[in-house]
Amino acid sequence: MNLLIREYQKQDLPALTDIWNTVIEEGTSFPQTEFLTPKQAEFFFGEQTFTAVAELDGKVAGLYILHPNNVGRCGHQANAGYMIPPESRGKGIGEYLVKHSIQQARLMGFRLLQFNAVVKTNTYAIQLYRKLGFIEIGTVPQGFLSKDNTYQDIILFYYSL
Repeated sequence: MNLLIREYQKQDLPALTDIWNTVIEEGTSFPQTEFLTPKQAEFFFGEQTFTAVAELDGKVAGLYILHPNNVGRCGHQANAGYMIPPESRGKGIGEYLVKHSIQQARLMGFRLLQFNAVVKTNTYAIQLYRKLGFIEIGTVPQGFLSKDNTYQDIILFYYSL
């Protein structure tokens, strides 16, 4: 597997937009319900503290966004979101993205990485976060409304950088 994790470039925007919209359409892991237009995507990915691309054999196969989880006196906490399109799942790309985001968050001066809403049915993500040493803070019952209109629990995690 020839995998490269790198900062996104403008020419990646169509692929990032497609991945984002595909995952949002699935409605099982991200709270957003609106799709990104190309113009919105350029602004959205550009305003992140860091946006990364997973490039597998020369093709965009995933992404992550990294930004502050809060402001002011809590601005040292980072938050990240990871997206892998269906055709690229099961190849270990997520682990590379999470590890890269940890390194990047450290480089950018963050002191911890916090995930606010990991949907309990997202078992692959939960297993990965536990494997990498993330600490489970707790569960919010029925904190996520899935696309099928069922409520799912969400789990909060953090990782000290």
